[in-house]
Amino acid sequence: MNESQLALNLLIFLLGAGLGAIFLWLYHHFALGGYKKLSADIISRAEHDGSELKRAAELTIQQKQIEQQRDLEQLWQQERKKIQREEERIKQREDKIESRMNLVEKKLSDIEKREAVLIGRKAQVDEEKKNASETHARLILELEKASGLSSLEAKEMLMNRLMNEVKAEAANHIRRVKKEAEEEAEMKASTIIATAINRLAVPCASETTVCTVSLPNDEMKGRIIGREGRNIRTLEQATGVNFIIDDTPGAVVLSGFDPIRKHIAKIALTELVQDGRIHPTRIEEVVEKATINMHKQIKQFGEDAAFRAGAMNLHPEIIVLLGKLKFRYSYGQNVLDHSLEVSNLMGLMAAELGLDIRLAKRIGLLHDMGKAVTHEIEGSHAIIGHDLALKYGESKEVANGIGCHHNEMPPLTIEADLCSPADAISASREGARIEAVEEYIKRLKRLEDIAYEFPGVEKAYAMQAGREVRIAVVPELIDDAGIINLARDITKRIEQELSYPGKIKVTVIREKRVIEYAV
Repeated sequence: MNESQLALNLLIFLLGAGLGAIFLWLYHHFALGGYKKLSADIISRAEHDGSELKRAAELTIQQKQIEQQRDLEQLWQQERKKIQREEERIKQREDKIESRMNLVEKKLSDIEKREAVLIGRKAQVDEEKKNASETHARLILELEKASGLSSLEAKEMLMNRLMNEVKAEAANHIRRVKKEAEEEAEMKASTIIATAINRLAVPCASETTVCTVSLPNDEMKGRIIGREGRNIRTLEQATGVNFIIDDTPGAVVLSGFDPIRKHIAKIALTELVQDGRIHPTRIEEVVEKATINMHKQIKQFGEDAAFRAGAMNLHPEIIVLLGKLKFRYSYGQNVLDHSLEVSNLMGLMAAELGLDIRLAKRIGLLHDMGKAVTHEIEGSHAIIGHDLALKYGESKEVANGIGCHHNEMPPLTIEADLCSPADAISASREGARIEAVEEYIKRLKRLEDIAYEFPGVEKAYAMQAGREVRIAVVPELIDDAGIINLARDITKRIEQELSYPGKIKVTVIREKRVIEYAV
């Protein structure tokens, strides 16, 4: 039973395996046929698309070739048109050249004809000239025979007679013209000078070497003097001005020949009196402040003078020099007022003569600026002013006008030549100048210069109308024994070089200060 069952199971297994194999064969057979058909369809479709793309590409290439051919034809037509235009232009030029050549040939033929005519006329003229020269020679021989003189002798006689007549007439004419010119020039000059003087009225105030400062009470005099006179010594040493404290009630007298120093001292003392604090340190501070204010005033005076004279674009250093002239005097006459007066006079004269008014007024304003530095630079103030003008950018004409106003160099322009008479008019009018003050200032200035010539001298001031010279030395250079020899040497120099009434006191001061600051 078991064997039959086993055989049956085996038979069923074999039958199932056979059916499965048949089924698998059928499945693979039908499936493989579908894949081949699908691949065949894809290949046929790809071939079809490829042929379509190839046909489209061929059409595109053909279209581009057609377009390129069309563009080439258009370019060729354009170039052909250009060539045609150039050919037409060349043809026109050839026609013009040909017409001009025809004209040139025609002119050449005309010239040849005229040249032939001129040659004939020249031969005729040469013949006539030859006949004329023969006739002239024959006539000269006949005249020489008739007069008994040769042609050279006749020419010399005629020339001598003409020369004598011309010289006589020229001399008479020159004499007459010179006389008329002198009369007219004298009359014109007198008119111009009179007009300038009448139109100009400048007040003149003589300088003074003494000024006073009012005090609130006489007790202030003791504070100004200080303990053992230290305050007044500091004031005199810092300012270079003599402070005279006498029995005059409510006033201190300041004496000094340098107006700038005197003005600084007056400003400083006025501020000290108002403040009430008077001691050496405070005095030095106030004097320094007054000096700074003085420099500002000097600049303001210079700018004001330049504005009044119409002198624009002056160098800043020239402005300062003009401002210093406000404190300078020449024989009692204020130099800045004198310069403005000369500037106005030259402007009026230039206007009368029809010259450059601005140039004339500029020369007049600057003509004495060398006086501001005559104590620093050796030489004439006119030459110094000439050199300073060139140094600070003034024109050659202005510098020449400054340098020639005392006839130390020849004038280059008429405006420059006006400076000398204008300067003389301003200086010589009544009340303008006083001789004594100028000589007095020169003597005091020479006292200080002698002291400065010795080594080691730091400051030197002439005081008490020149009766005393106060000298401060550098303590590091001169010791206590050296100041005795210095005082003796300066005294001998003064005795040898200056003439003066009475006696002059020479005071040499050596002071050493040590200043430290506690921080």
